Amino acid sequence: MDIPYTVQPREDTGLYNAKVGIWLFLASEVMLFGALFSSYILLRVGAAPGAWPHGLLNIPIGTFNTAVLIISSVTVVMAWASLKLNEFGKFKVYLGATILCALAFLCIKSFEYHDKFTHYQVWLADGKTMTGHIEGSPMFWTRNTLEEKKLDHIMLHADAAHGEHGAAVAHEAVKIETKEITRLSAYVPAHSTYFAIYFTLTALHGLHVFGGALVLAFFWGPGSKMWRTDPERFTNRIEIGGLFWHFVDLVWIFLFPVLYLL
Repeated sequence: MDIPYTVQPREDTGLYNAKVGIWLFLASEVMLFGALFSSYILLRVGAAPGAWPHGLLNIPIGTFNTAVLIISSVTVVMAWASLKLNEFGKFKVYLGATILCALAFLCIKSFEYHDKFTHYQVWLADGKTMTGHIEGSPMFWTRNTLEEKKLDHIMLHADAAHGEHGAAVAHEAVKIETKEITRLSAYVPAHSTYFAIYFTLTALHGLHVFGGALVLAFFWGPGSKMWRTDPERFTNRIEIGGLFWHFVDLVWIFLFPVLYLL
């Protein structure tokens, strides 16, 4: 038995089934990310003056990743257009480029995550704070970790120290006694509300990128066999995958300025 309305539009909506389904799914996604963005706005507006971190993310990397996703939106449209023009070879090239852009985005994001996991803020007993990388680049250390490892000091390659007595020279190796440290945290969700929101939003978005890339990779590989038996339905599948991909890109276009620039 053939499934109805896989190619022909429905009489009630004027759309074929898959397009109705993807728009309903994207509506739920808008509600999900809308709730998270609203939470971010309320928490930031309600934060004490000067308490909200700023300038802790790498803007050039974020800008480059934005360009990667914008390019991927163009290539996925070109892949769909190639099928419309009956140019299957060009479709493979353009969809392959989209998948590579997705993988590039995730690789760059993993590099950025690693940097945050190894970049520390140290609170000192005299009220000062210092930021930098601990020698050996450990991840996820806390004040308790120093006691568990019975370390009497750490070597911090400091970015800067903040306090009334000035700042450390950038990248200078500073020896800090454990007894002087009141708190130690990498730039992880436990560091602050800002990083909790940052990792929640970007990790959820990253999962969408990964999931979308898997679907597109299936269409590029074994799923492309449908082109020989039902080319119009296969073209519709690429259109649906493209709509989801555009949504993923659009979410990042909102995430980038909100988290990196504002």
